[in-house]
Formats: sequence, structure tokens, C-alpha cells
Amino acid sequence: MSKFTHFNEEGRAKMVDISSKDETVRTAIALSSIQVNKDIYQKIVDHDFKKGDVLGVAQVAGIMAAKQTATIIPMCHPIPISSVNISFTWKEISEAAYDLHITSEVKTKGSTGVEMEALTAAAATALCVYDMCKSVDKGMIIGPTYLQHKSGGKNGDFNREQL
Repeated sequence: MSKFTHFNEEGRAKMVDISSKDETVRTAIALSSIQVNKDIYQKIVDHDFKKGDVLGVAQVAGIMAAKQTATIIPMCHPIPISSVNISFTWKEISEAAYDLHITSEVKTKGSTGVEMEALTAAAATALCVYDMCKSVDKGMIIGPTYLQHKSGGKNGDFNREQL
């Protein structure tokens, strides 16, 4: 059983000391999704929302979220992010429902990974889509959100099999 590293000898929370860890290029890819009805799908692809380009705004929200991860996840280190990329693909579930698949890829060169930044970016992107589309339908479903891949660091690579 592995030891939890975010607790001190008293069992209280602490930020892990990464000062002795090697700097390496680290990458993380996280996925999320949001299920929308046909009306929302059509409005998004036709750029027919009064609030603007839904995917463009959501993409920027995801990038901003990745950069702010350390301010909302208490034990995350503020790290220099080298790049953030958010991409989208649509999947028709039925004639009435569509899934928007969100992929976030975050990179850094540093002493700790960017898994939390990638997950935060994917989740915030989905939340932004929800926020921009909720006036049409509040029944949208977000998730699942999960880590797909991570590379770099002493623990090596992680690759999830497709869900």
C-alpha cells in the first residue's frame, strides 16, 4: 500500500516538497464530455447563441482554468505551464442527443506533473458550455471527466484504456 504524501506526521495536510525532484517535460491529457439536446447542438454548430461562440469561449475558459488550478486545488503547486490545448469532437447519441467530447492537453517542464491542470481544464470547459447553453436547456449532463494519459516524472507514463 502506498503512503499518502499530502499528510504530515500529525496527519494534517501539507504541500509535498518537490525541491529535490528532477525537472522533466511532463504532459497530461484529460477528457470530459457534455451531453446536449439537438437544439443546443444545432445552435452551437450554427454559431447561433446570443452569448457568442460557445466553443471558442469554452476553450478560453479551459485554458484559463488550467493556469489557475493551484488557486482552487489546495495542494497543487503553482507551476509554469508551457502549453494548453483544448479540442472538441461531436458524437451523435440519438436523433435527440449529442455528446461534445472535450480533450485537454497540458504540458510543462518542471518538477511536478500537470494532471490536475488537464483535469481542471477539461471540467471547466464543460462547465462553461453548460453556462452558455443553460438558457435553452438545463438538463445537460457533464461527465465523465478523467485522466487519459500522463508522461514524465519518476513514476513514468500512464495510459488509460478507452472508456
